[in-house]
Amino acid sequence: MISKCLAIAFLTTALMTGAASAQTAANKMDSATSGVMHKEGEWRASKLLGVNVYNEANEKIGDINDVILDRSGKVANVILGVGGVLGVGEHYVAIAFDKLKWVDQPVTSTTASTTSAPANAPATTTAPDGATRTTTGAATTTTTTTITSANKNWYPDHAVYNATKDELKAMPEFKY
Repeated sequence: MISKCLAIAFLTTALMTGAASAQTAANKMDSATSGVMHKEGEWRASKLLGVNVYNEANEKIGDINDVILDRSGKVANVILGVGGVLGVGEHYVAIAFDKLKWVDQPVTSTTASTTSAPANAPATTTAPDGATRTTTGAATTTTTTTITSANKNWYPDHAVYNATKDELKAMPEFKY
């Protein structure tokens, strides 16, 4: 009888220990995977370096050279490099992270060509796509939109900041 009670006690202890161990392992697994999974809207700071910055007129005004964090780990500023050639002579300015509009879609560039002909002669235009178009009388406008590819998984395609290169160069220079 005593051996039967001891066997039941050992079995109960083993089952409770196994259940607790499994639960602890599951909790560790949840916390471990939540920190290693890439989530939508999260970007690698290292991939933000070099991202181009455009203004509202779709003109490239600079690129991101650095990311500045505050003590809590939140991004406070990004450092834009403006002007210069291959990093030489660049003017660095700090822009608040939340002042930039982050865009996942590629930059679109639009080119337009207009050809006009006399009212009595046909006008022949060759579009950038190689197609030839003939019209009579009125002006013809051909617009081509070019889209570049982007990696949407780890960083945005580009950022938008409403300023010109000259306005950024006039801002106080960020000193390292």
